[in-house]
Amino acid sequence: MKSSQIRAIFLNYFQGKDHLVLPSFSLVPKNDPTLLLIGAGMAPLKPYFTGEKTPPHPRMATCQKCVRTPDIERVGITSRHATFFEMLGNFSFGDYFKEEAISWAWELVTRGYQIPEERLYVSIYEEDDEAFVIWRDKVGIPESKIYRLGKEDNFWEIGPGPCGPCSEIYYDMGPEHGCGRPGCEVGCDCDRYLEVWNLVFTQFNKEADGSYTPLEQKNIDTGAGLERLALVLQGVTNLFEIDTVRPLLEHFTGKAGISYGADREKDTSLRVITEHLRGVTFMVSDGIMPSNEGRGYVLRRILRRAVRHGKLLGMEASFLSEAIPLLTQLMGDSYPEIEKKLDFIIRIVKLEEERFKETLDQGMEILEEHLAILKEKGESVLQGDLAFKLYDTFGFPLDLTKEILTEKGFSLDEKAFDHSLEQQRERARAASGTHEPGQNNNVNLSSLLKGISTEFVGYDTCNSEGEVLALVSGSSGELLSEANTRTEEKELYLILDRSPFYSEKGGQVGDTGLIHFPGGAAVVRNTLPGPGDQILHLVEIKEGKIRVGDRIDSLVDQKRRSDISRNHTSTHLLHRALKDFLGDHVNQAGSYVTPDRLRFDFTHFNHLEEDELKNVEEKINSVLHNNYKVNTTYTSLDEAVAMGAAALFDEKYEGRVRLVSIDDYSKELCGGTHVDSIGEIGLFKIVSEGGVGAGVRRIEALTGDGAYRYFINHEEILKETSSLLKVSPEKMTEKINELLESSKILQRKLKQLSQQLAGQNIETILEKTDNSFGFPVLSTQIEVESMENLRDYLDKLRDKISSGIILLGTITNGKVLLAAAVTQDLVKKGFHAGKLIGEVAKLTGGGGGGRADMAQAGGKDPEKLPQALSQVLSLVKEQQ
Repeated sequence: MKSSQIRAIFLNYFQGKDHLVLPSFSLVPKNDPTLLLIGAGMAPLKPYFTGEKTPPHPRMATCQKCVRTPDIERVGITSRHATFFEMLGNFSFGDYFKEEAISWAWELVTRGYQIPEERLYVSIYEEDDEAFVIWRDKVGIPESKIYRLGKEDNFWEIGPGPCGPCSEIYYDMGPEHGCGRPGCEVGCDCDRYLEVWNLVFTQFNKEADGSYTPLEQKNIDTGAGLERLALVLQGVTNLFEIDTVRPLLEHFTGKAGISYGADREKDTSLRVITEHLRGVTFMVSDGIMPSNEGRGYVLRRILRRAVRHGKLLGMEASFLSEAIPLLTQLMGDSYPEIEKKLDFIIRIVKLEEERFKETLDQGMEILEEHLAILKEKGESVLQGDLAFKLYDTFGFPLDLTKEILTEKGFSLDEKAFDHSLEQQRERARAASGTHEPGQNNNVNLSSLLKGISTEFVGYDTCNSEGEVLALVSGSSGELLSEANTRTEEKELYLILDRSPFYSEKGGQVGDTGLIHFPGGAAVVRNTLPGPGDQILHLVEIKEGKIRVGDRIDSLVDQKRRSDISRNHTSTHLLHRALKDFLGDHVNQAGSYVTPDRLRFDFTHFNHLEEDELKNVEEKINSVLHNNYKVNTTYTSLDEAVAMGAAALFDEKYEGRVRLVSIDDYSKELCGGTHVDSIGEIGLFKIVSEGGVGAGVRRIEALTGDGAYRYFINHEEILKETSSLLKVSPEKMTEKINELLESSKILQRKLKQLSQQLAGQNIETILEKTDNSFGFPVLSTQIEVESMENLRDYLDKLRDKISSGIILLGTITNGKVLLAAAVTQDLVKKGFHAGKLIGEVAKLTGGGGGGRADMAQAGGKDPEKLPQALSQVLSLVKEQQ
């Protein structure tokens, strides 16, 4: 029975039992910050189980694509572990309960799938007598085939909240798959008894004190692994033999030119590649892009692990991306999204493959060198800082490094790795220049400001009255009763009951402005969000004394706010235009909005060509002419998404959401400030586009006065250049091309003259050769213009001697250039140009290296070149 039939039989069966059958949800959790990825059939339905939302139907059934990675290091080693799988499930929200769930599961397994009853066994929670009675009396299972298991195996709970006992159906694979122990039965860790269906009876609520309270609304959550059912129904023994996986394994076997089953290590690599391709393809199809954070990092871990195993099999080309069309043939009918996005998926996977291959060899070479050193010392633990270097510089996910170490009999100092990672984060935080008051003294600002909140009124006004609720020391985090110009505080934060100042968040910088209080004034340097509902105003008191309880007047810098709002609204227009021209795979990956410019990061697999940037820019400026109104409304998340709103699902949206609409052109959930009508933006100009990570691009742009000044500045440059060239601006390109062609002709003539001069000087230079080693050693300083000229001399000198070592140096533009050569006969004797030149370069304050026969380097201290060259003979002697 094919996997597609197994899926169809399950969903049709429950549709006949009045279940609403839904297609698989995305692997990206919707509005659930507690999950990185969907790893169970019930995960997308969690709001219905918790009662947070009302389900569209009290009975539902799905076949949900899932990704889990806790056992990623086991994938490939065993025949049953996987990161990607399909979970068949039927669910009841306060409707039917145990009797129906148990009876239907048994009926479907034995009659629908016709699995022999004699091969089936059942487990229940040891205290669930109700389930026991149903299995024994209603279904007719002999007591001898019903196993009571403990809480660890058959009770589902994750902390406080809804929970309940489980009951599982097992298939006996046969004694040949067992461990052979006399007590081998259901519950044993061996492969004999395969769990094919798990029924969860959510009937309790676990309280904070650990007690269990019966739920008024009891729910059913079941999960049957499609791949496991396929394994049973197709009469195979492992995941890699079922119909949706075996063709992929055979494809990679042929690609690697090996036989499956002949070599255990190679079989492991084949299984890793085969299995990981599935997860990678489905993750990318759902819009997940490789990155170093969140679910993007999960994708990167899986993909790079597969690339490394492909490398072990000798597969150098983009072997993963090349196999995606085959996977689409196997599963595209059931999941049309992978067929629809095939080209996009291939591009993203290929890009990440190629990116990692650039650094994989370098990283492996460094790792192998350090492991050899550890082995010589008799040590077995790799330093954490080296693992961090592999992670940070060469793109090795930590799991990958750990896996390689395990394969070679080593372990890792993970604490040291974590320390290096935290140091990097600290440096990043320091570089950002923002921190929470009292952070350095570990002050709990959240508890200190408990009960204090600020009402933000800045959407409607830039001026407002208010009351000072708190003064906070930026250094100590302590609450102050008053402050003045003499207060010894480098940073002072003011908290008001109401404020028009927008606090930095969502990529938009905080407002600045003035605060007037009785007898004085303070400048607001920045505005930041507090740990709760507070707005923190970073102030500098200019005159007077401010006290808690004072009434104040707040004045936002309105010109600066307007510039920020222009740029923020423009990011929404840019997002829409990019989707229009590049495709729906484009999603916002970050933004930074200041008064001067905007920065917008978005998911895309390639750089934008000039004509693409021009199209986007022209589209936005064309839309600006319509002067659409910018409307904001408050609604529920579901209603906003139904209206076509773009939401960042990495964000947590609680309660009512703010929907910003620009006519029908753009709708986004956003808490930032915006213009009233887009005509206020005036002008939009893209100034740069580039990559910031795998599959993530960045556009920087100017609007309004900033864009106007950009054109004025460029016009001035155009006029100045036109004057220097003594032609009109219209003829500048023609004139520059003429000058470039003349320059090329002169460069060719100069090179010819340099080569002729080098030939004439060769004999003179050779007179400085030392023959005390029994072969020529030449080290001298010559005068040339570039490294290319220096190498020309090196080649000519090497041609003149049949055996020897040459090291030349020169000074160009205040820097030292070095080049060295060792003839092949001396390379075989252990002499090494790269090591020699590296030592000489150090003496000039520089570095470099290269091959044994040829190397080049540079230095920063020209005055030390003669002394460095004088050390060449002694350095050659050390290599003897």
